[in-house]
Amino acid sequence: MVSRVELFALIRRDARVEGLSVRALAERHGVHRRTVRQALGSAVPPPRKMPVRSSPVTGPLRGAMDEMLRADLDAPRKQRHTAHRIWERLVDEHDATIAYRTVSKYVAARRPQIELEARNRAGVVEGFVPQTHLLGQDAEVDFDTKCFLFTLRMSFSGKAIHRVCSSQGQEAFFAGHVAAFTELGGVPAGEIRYDNLSSAVRRVCFGRSRVETGRWVLFKSAYGITSFYCMPGKEGAHEKGGVEGEGGRFRRRWFVPVPKIADISGLAGINDRLAAADRAEDARRIDQRVTTMGRTSRSRRRFWRRCRWTSSTSR
Repeated sequence: MVSRVELFALIRRDARVEGLSVRALAERHGVHRRTVRQALGSAVPPPRKMPVRSSPVTGPLRGAMDEMLRADLDAPRKQRHTAHRIWERLVDEHDATIAYRTVSKYVAARRPQIELEARNRAGVVEGFVPQTHLLGQDAEVDFDTKCFLFTLRMSFSGKAIHRVCSSQGQEAFFAGHVAAFTELGGVPAGEIRYDNLSSAVRRVCFGRSRVETGRWVLFKSAYGITSFYCMPGKEGAHEKGGVEGEGGRFRRRWFVPVPKIADISGLAGINDRLAAADRAEDARRIDQRVTTMGRTSRSRRRFWRRCRWTSSTSR
């Protein structure tokens, strides 16, 4: 099968050598007379016109998907829309009946285009300019603020409690535990696994030995907590992989788009939304289990065996 360029060359040669008419050339080469005239007019075939295909499902939603992708330009890297999150928002916020694969293909093609459009508008040029400064003349300041996500996850059921804190201080660490125990209705009767965070550990000794902070020892005693500390570094990375994966999954599901608050007092409203999100996730199934996560965690036969219930006097 010859290409269009070769076909045009054959038509032009026959017309030049044999002096055939347009009709004769069309019959010899099995093409339309319009194609013969195009070949006689130019050796370069005209570009093919791609048919404009209607997209009754995707078309009305393209604006919404583009808006989400443009919002990602200013969002932290770990809180940008995945194709799955965009699909969830289309279903929840726009009552869309669209397949996830359709959204995934659109996002894969459209995201680089939106990033390129933003770079072109900003006039961004790759490269750098060396800086020069005079002695005692210039200075630089950086004052970042960020929030921290506390997560406590029940290992068997997968039920997790999430709260946002303004710091990683010991007070926030304790408050996260209190919120989790209150939501769960008790304290896990087994071990709770921790990193070697400074809110709990004062010094890491040989093996599993740890010197804990005094206030953490008192807090553990009041609530009846049994702590287990993972090995430092990569050696202990697998020892609490469930909560590590849960933090990323929850962030992508409930922190995209990025929540915005006017000041630190707005964290209370964010935590109210997180509490509602934790309860909404009770309907989720983990690893294709027959029962939902909420039903598993509420099961008396399993949950009472794993929780030590607390009262106001025990605190």
